[in-house]
Amino acid sequence: MTEQKKHALGHVMACGTQIMWGATFVSTKVLLSEFSPIEVLMTRAVLALIALLAVFPHRLKIEEKKREFYFAGAALCGIVLYFMLENTALTLTYASNVGIIVTCAPFFVAVMVSIFFKSEKPGKNFYIGFVIAIIGVAMISLNGQGSLHLNPAGDGLAFLAMISWGMYSAFLKKISEWNYPMIAVTRRIYFYGIVFLIPIALVRGASWSLDRFRSPEIWLNFLFLGFCASALGFLLWNISTKWIGAVKTSVYIYISPIVTVVLSVFILHEKLTLVSIAGAVLILSGLILSQQKLSGSRQAGQ
Repeated sequence: MTEQKKHALGHVMACGTQIMWGATFVSTKVLLSEFSPIEVLMTRAVLALIALLAVFPHRLKIEEKKREFYFAGAALCGIVLYFMLENTALTLTYASNVGIIVTCAPFFVAVMVSIFFKSEKPGKNFYIGFVIAIIGVAMISLNGQGSLHLNPAGDGLAFLAMISWGMYSAFLKKISEWNYPMIAVTRRIYFYGIVFLIPIALVRGASWSLDRFRSPEIWLNFLFLGFCASALGFLLWNISTKWIGAVKTSVYIYISPIVTVVLSVFILHEKLTLVSIAGAVLILSGLILSQQKLSGSRQAGQ
């Protein structure tokens, strides 16, 4: 496959992944009525590992043992800390606050990656597009609420979650330089993620009684989260990061609020307002502006 085709496909996969991840809001909300956050996270991680093992059962040979540190670091930041911090933040502050902060991820990714990789630095248009997109996210998140209500503890945890995602992107960018099969890379990251989650699950008294899985609604949502959102989603995201760079890939996170609005209209039967439409337009405008700037620069990983 030519570099040009990889570049185009990388954008498609990053966009598609965010559309799929945007749909996880509904599935997770359903499961959290019966399961704790650690139970949901642990289950989807185990299902993802099983799926990746079934598709690619071959052993990943690591030339240098110290490289295991990067896989473990990626798992700790991207699988464990990010989800645990975000879920905890949702219990302490408004969902709208977390929604705005989560969409700041491209900024944190750009900062973290530029610290460790001098060759991948975004220019002015990236930050201008970032500001435009965040204004759009704020319009969608605060629509009907009137104002932003700050909660230092919850909002602080949400910001820490974004820093964790930025670190995950930096670890993943380094791993992608070694040219391992990305499906094996994703599988190894999930393996370490499960190792880190086991003591948390034990401390919090997690339980997986079979009686809790009798409802088709429960296991179908777990299958979606485990096989689609986790296994396939992280695989496509990791490949996109390798092909078009961590900063370019992260910009597609702006799409998530738009997906949430669409799902709210069709599934939750919420009203689509002019403010939401205007916010979506601003988000897309910011995304396009950011990508136009980045497409003009040469980045490592392309």
